[in-house]
Amino acid sequence: MKIIIAGAGEVGFHLAKLLSYESQEITLIDNKKDSLSYAGEHLDIKTIKGDATSIAILREARIESAALFIAVTSSETTNITASVLAKQLGAQRTIARISNTEFIDEKETIGFSQFGIDELISPESLAASEIELLLNQYGFNDTYEFEDGALTMLGLRLSRTATFVGKTVKEAAELYSELHFIPIAIQRYATQYTIIPRGDTQFKEGDKVVFMTSKGGDAELFELSGKVKAEIKNVMILGGSKIGYKTARDLCQSKFNVKLIESKKPVAEDLADSLPNALIICGDGRNVDILHEENISEMDAFISVTGNSETNIMSCLLAKSKGVKKTIALVENMDYYQLSQSIGIDTLINKKLLAANNIFRYIRKGEVVAMTKLTNMNAELLEFVVKPNSKITNKVIKDLNFPRSAIFGGVMRDGKGLIPLGSFKIEAGDRVVVCCLPRSISEVEAFFS
Repeated sequence: MKIIIAGAGEVGFHLAKLLSYESQEITLIDNKKDSLSYAGEHLDIKTIKGDATSIAILREARIESAALFIAVTSSETTNITASVLAKQLGAQRTIARISNTEFIDEKETIGFSQFGIDELISPESLAASEIELLLNQYGFNDTYEFEDGALTMLGLRLSRTATFVGKTVKEAAELYSELHFIPIAIQRYATQYTIIPRGDTQFKEGDKVVFMTSKGGDAELFELSGKVKAEIKNVMILGGSKIGYKTARDLCQSKFNVKLIESKKPVAEDLADSLPNALIICGDGRNVDILHEENISEMDAFISVTGNSETNIMSCLLAKSKGVKKTIALVENMDYYQLSQSIGIDTLINKKLLAANNIFRYIRKGEVVAMTKLTNMNAELLEFVVKPNSKITNKVIKDLNFPRSAIFGGVMRDGKGLIPLGSFKIEAGDRVVVCCLPRSISEVEAFFS
């Protein structure tokens, strides 16, 4: 598949990196020489220096033979213009990254496909949705939903009191007669090594474990992990950015009590008009006295989404020290993102990584319909639709020569989430979620082709 990516920033580079595991023909366009040089040195791709809205540059990239054109520059206008031009010049499908969340909300009304844009991706909208999902799954550090919650991925770190600790995966499974969860990836404490668990894999204190759960599995995990489920109701948001606004709006609609702190008076006044159900405070959220005045210790969750990663991290650490149960920080720097819980914050989110993972599902070959990278782990979650003639169709899992660096996480059949064990039989039409290490992606895909 020939894919052209406009924008060699973090989103474009991450997409190109993900695709480097496959034999895709990738061309990266950017007008910054440094960004292209770095990408060209580290990835097996073609690079072109120039403006993605230039017809001559697009033709140099052979746009007429492109199966997919992805515009992910930092300029919304450039992305929209380049996608429209790409479509007119012969690209089969186009995706544009946008920052105005109104475009997402009114996508059907406006009909962007009429202009030549097949899909819009808003990192801000994705980040706001991720935050709401994390608050609804309090106690877990990572979340990802399949089929509106038929299956949910949940990540947590095992404390000493967790029932799992010291038991093997098989022994832990025997604690419940009907299984609603399965571990799909483990990262040992203080290491960067990702394990795809087997029946004899032992859970250890401090492990970060990612589970796939069907309905009811989250409650079982809470019980076994030694956590006490507490309701998140009072939320403080620092930063009135597009993410802050959309998060506050969505949380108010979900009946959360929301306080939003914004330092710029004009912005705070606009937010007060737009968000009548939220309490808007004009002040510097980095000021400890202001946080105390607004009773930060009474908050259930603190979300920092200013434009400064360091501010977000430090304010979340302060909130954590005041007893706030759940802290979420937006970080732009991918190096910070790799630190995650090791710096004492429950969850770090990176909107560019969210956007790249969301776009990636349009690229996968075979029948992959969704994909996400596990936070701080060297593993991917892939969702497949099983075709009638797939190698896996009508086969029992234990009879497959499935790679050991991959595991079946869940199956969705007739809208219901199921946790598949060795005796489970895969049927045509099933939506199957697989967790695997990057080196096994192509081998796994072959089972579903």
